[in-house]
Amino acid sequence: MAKRGRVRPFPAVKIGVIGGSGLYEIPGAKRLAEIRAKTPWGAPSDAIAVVELDGVPVAFLPRHGRGHSVLPSEVNGRANLAALKQLGVEQVVAFSAVGSLKEELAPLDFVVPSQLIDRTRHRPDTYFGGGIVGHVAFADPFCPRLAAQLEVAIREAKLPGGRGGETLVCMEGPQFSTRAESQLYRSFGAGLINMSALPEAKLAREAELCYALVCMVTDYDCWRDGGSDVDIQMVIGNLSRNAERARGLLPLLLPRIAAATRTCGCPDASRHAVITAPERQPAATRARLASILPRYFGPVRKPRR
Repeated sequence: MAKRGRVRPFPAVKIGVIGGSGLYEIPGAKRLAEIRAKTPWGAPSDAIAVVELDGVPVAFLPRHGRGHSVLPSEVNGRANLAALKQLGVEQVVAFSAVGSLKEELAPLDFVVPSQLIDRTRHRPDTYFGGGIVGHVAFADPFCPRLAAQLEVAIREAKLPGGRGGETLVCMEGPQFSTRAESQLYRSFGAGLINMSALPEAKLAREAELCYALVCMVTDYDCWRDGGSDVDIQMVIGNLSRNAERARGLLPLLLPRIAAATRTCGCPDASRHAVITAPERQPAATRARLASILPRYFGPVRKPRR
């Protein structure tokens, strides 16, 4: 349940943005409310800021908390996505700093990936379990309709990159890759690497949210011959430059998303996911799932004798 803080009642919020805490500090954005949410999976990374930009209400959530105080492995992805879904969000645009695994993907490029390779180990990555078994299709981990809109907006903003079709490796962290790992990921055909795309993308799919990611390249990973380790000072510098340009991208992107119809399969992703018989589903687990999937987890009918 979300507790609404200041400021005033606000209109329905259908778009969520996950990224850095400064991303919503955009000239012309009107702050409407600050929400400290509670979910059956705990509290999200920080308060959700609801702002209005060019007439479009948007919910902004800093993935790592304001001031960047939450490790990638510590991010409560289930609470983050559940809080946005409970608020009424239907489409989520995420921003992430990434390393490049290809020469042609240069630092400061903006790239929209289409595929994922999961190399995480310590993160809860499903809403199911606890007596209810569910299997959701994840062949295309990012919403292709929403990803295409991101690519168009990046090109319109004349930002470097703008290409799609890349594969992103999500590693556990918080350490960067070894050289052997970096070369291994390149052998997979992957072009990008980060620590935050998962479990976000999996949880968004289970919660029937459209989800796509803008990867902002900060550095080449350590795969280059004669290359140095990842330079954290260079990463931080490029992070700041990319965040500024991401703020400029949002006014082009948000009206496009708000005007679009959800013609993809995301709104029904969990319709046929559950294979546990209704009468065998624990009430407490049903109640948790009902907070994000109310269509499927109403009262259980007892079987007739």
